[in-house]
Amino acid sequence: MAKSLLLIFLSLLITASASDWSILSQRSKTGLKISLKNYCESWRLNVELHNIRFFKVVPEECVSYIGKYVTSTQYKVDSERTIEECIVYLSKGCDLKGDGTDAWIFDIDDTLISTVPYYKKKQYGGEKLNLTDLEIWMSKANAPILGHTLRLFNLLKARGVDIILISARREGLRSATIENLVQVGYHGWTNLILRSPEDEKKGVEQYKADVRRRLVNGGYKIWGIVGDQYSSIQGSPSGRRTFKLPNPMYYVY
Repeated sequence: MAKSLLLIFLSLLITASASDWSILSQRSKTGLKISLKNYCESWRLNVELHNIRFFKVVPEECVSYIGKYVTSTQYKVDSERTIEECIVYLSKGCDLKGDGTDAWIFDIDDTLISTVPYYKKKQYGGEKLNLTDLEIWMSKANAPILGHTLRLFNLLKARGVDIILISARREGLRSATIENLVQVGYHGWTNLILRSPEDEKKGVEQYKADVRRRLVNGGYKIWGIVGDQYSSIQGSPSGRRTFKLPNPMYYVY
């Protein structure tokens, strides 16, 4: 009888402890008091540093924070700073040949155009991805422009650099993708490469690396790559420089 009472007591104690857990009551291993903002900002930063990988959803307690960030002035400033560094590099670090072999690669989603309106309806990454639903949204060709990237895009065109768009979007979205890009102001790219059924058998990083290998083998020098996912900029061969735009809403690999 006494043993049974002890087991019941321990069970109640464990249940109470679990229900009382809160990030607001936690401390770091050095004893620092952690606020929810501290926790979520640290999570977001470590996503961008590529310390946190392969996450399926944004932590539930951080959904509101991530939503505020991707719709904030800070997000715009962070993105614009990335593009400014691209422009500095283009101006001072690129010995362009001007012979048709100079290339620059862009991703599309959350690089040239924004999926934030879609993810707003999905708790800014707090819900697991439904690819069919996302592709229906993409097929409507209503993604808004990321204007800071358009500025770099147009500078590259003016310098005679071939612009290659490599996206994880599937080939069936080609018409909608072109329509969306053109209607927000992008035109004059050299090539738009989307995933074929054969490419879908590969991870995104491998698919994009294979595309870059074909470009390099064809004589291109890739001066730069801009993307919001590490899978867009990692793998061999890469560009002479790579630039990562912020995106804490999802992880593609």
